Amino acid sequence: MDHDASYPDAYLRDILVGAKTIAVVGASPRPNRPSHGVMGFLQRHGYRCIPVNPFAAGGEINGERVYARLADIKEPIDMVDIFRRSEAAGAVVDEAIAIGAKVIWMQLDVRDGAAAARAEARGVKVVMDRCPAIEIPRLGV
Repeated sequence: MDHDASYPDAYLRDILVGAKTIAVVGASPRPNRPSHGVMGFLQRHGYRCIPVNPFAAGGEINGERVYARLADIKEPIDMVDIFRRSEAAGAVVDEAIAIGAKVIWMQLDVRDGAAAARAEARGVKVVMDRCPAIEIPRLGV
């Protein structure tokens, strides 16, 4: 997919309708952080969200146990939602590929074209520089 173009609504809708379990990488236990709010939004919209944050591992965020790494999660993950700086996103993308995630979603202002190409070469769908909490209401999902 051409990442300079906008994503077709049908592509985004298919991802958001198909995903049930979302790993939120960079989820923060602090309620004022965007990752905390987006995770809560996704939970209220029926998604199972599993927070990933090595600095909060073993605790809870929004009622879910926090894992240090994607590889520590013992259940299948449909989508990995990345709340990390672009420079850190590539390593998370590689971990997401390794665990068999179907979708990698990079939050607003998060882009890594090379990592996106690696994922797409393995059949993983990728969205960059978008927020599911904006797209869900916009698309009526």
